[in-house]
Amino acid sequence: MPSKPAPIKKSPAKKAAEKAPAPAPEPEPAPVEAPPAEAPPAEAAAPAEEAPAAAPPAAEGDGAPVAPAEDAPAAPPGTTGTTDWVVAQEELTPVNRYCIKNLTAGDLLNVRVVAVNPGGRSEPATLAAPVPIREVVDRPKIKMPRNLRVRVVRQVGEQINLVIPFLGKPKPVVSWLKDGQPLDTKRVNIRNSDKDSIMFIRTSQRDDSGVYEMSVKVESFEDKAPSRFRLWVKLPGPPTSVKLVDSWGFNAALEWTPPKDNGNTEITGYTVQKADRKTGEWFTVLDHYHRLTATVSDLIMGNSYSFRVFAENKVGTSERCAVTKAVATIQKTGINYKPPEYPEHDFSEAPKFTTSLSDRAATVGYTTKLLCSVRGSPKPKIEWLKNQMVIGDDPKFRKLSNQGICSLEIRKPCSFDGGIYTCRAKNAQGEATVSCKLEVKRMYPQIHVKFPVSIKKICNECTDLLCCKL
Repeated sequence: MPSKPAPIKKSPAKKAAEKAPAPAPEPEPAPVEAPPAEAPPAEAAAPAEEAPAAAPPAAEGDGAPVAPAEDAPAAPPGTTGTTDWVVAQEELTPVNRYCIKNLTAGDLLNVRVVAVNPGGRSEPATLAAPVPIREVVDRPKIKMPRNLRVRVVRQVGEQINLVIPFLGKPKPVVSWLKDGQPLDTKRVNIRNSDKDSIMFIRTSQRDDSGVYEMSVKVESFEDKAPSRFRLWVKLPGPPTSVKLVDSWGFNAALEWTPPKDNGNTEITGYTVQKADRKTGEWFTVLDHYHRLTATVSDLIMGNSYSFRVFAENKVGTSERCAVTKAVATIQKTGINYKPPEYPEHDFSEAPKFTTSLSDRAATVGYTTKLLCSVRGSPKPKIEWLKNQMVIGDDPKFRKLSNQGICSLEIRKPCSFDGGIYTCRAKNAQGEATVSCKLEVKRMYPQIHVKFPVSIKKICNECTDLLCCKL
């Protein structure tokens, strides 16, 4: 449920006015022509016998109820030259402060206040002087872009266009300084608007380098750019001098001094080059070098060298260089070269079989072959033995030895060719042997015998065709 509004308490002055007899209304005095002004707080209604006292001047931004003009035509309050009074506020509740809005800057405002109670209106209290309406002032503030809060670097010949926005009301007065002095309008163009200022240089030169400062001012308030931007840069000049300090062995020591013209920025390094006097071609030996002394190594014996140095900065490498006047000559020295003596390696090795012979079983009438492998240095002599007897030039046996692979081929062996075969390898370092057993079997003719099924099952247990169970 919404709560009931609190009762309005009447002021003591209003209660006294209700008890007193109501005075007869008097004619309003003729309005005084004056520009608009803000009204001061009105005092409580006085008794009818007393004349109303003039209210003190209103503070800036305050106001008070203005007496209603009964027959006055509606006209905008505060219009210069207007003789009509306009009601700005009429309330039955007592107030002592009121703000008059929507006024026009530059006008003059006349203000009068009338106290009202149920018995009627009091005599109006009018300000002694009109109040001038002034425009609202906003303090100026420069909104420096982030990229301009540090030092700005530009190359000579580039176009410079800096836009710096600002705030302020009314329109601030913008001024520029270079190194504390006014700008040269022949070189620098400045364009100002209500919101920003533009500094424009079509083609920057070396003389444009410096500290630029912008300030904006509104009445007694002023703001300056918090950062400074400066420095138009270019390529550096060459080092002032370079000299050959010493040369020894295959090395040369150089020393140079920084350039007089650094291009308006710090030197970031040096480039050192060498040239053989025979070919005249330049080669870079040190790049982005930061010291003022250097040692060039790996020079060729018998050649003469010249050296030159370039300076570097953020823009690039200097167009010119400094060249040494002296020439570094790498002298030839007499050297008797004696090749090292290495002991000859002895590759001699006693025979050793890497693959031995394997026992075999052969069939009568079918050629068979025995194989083994041996190594040794010098190349060993190979001999084959059968039952400890050397096999001579028997055409039945064929002996081969190739790249350490030894073979013995037995052509159509018979049952008498079985036995122990030995391969023997000999050289100056020693000998080695390997043996195997060869068994030559006779082939029997196959006998086909038909047996009953029951006997076959029994004979499956025996591997001999002539089973004893038969």
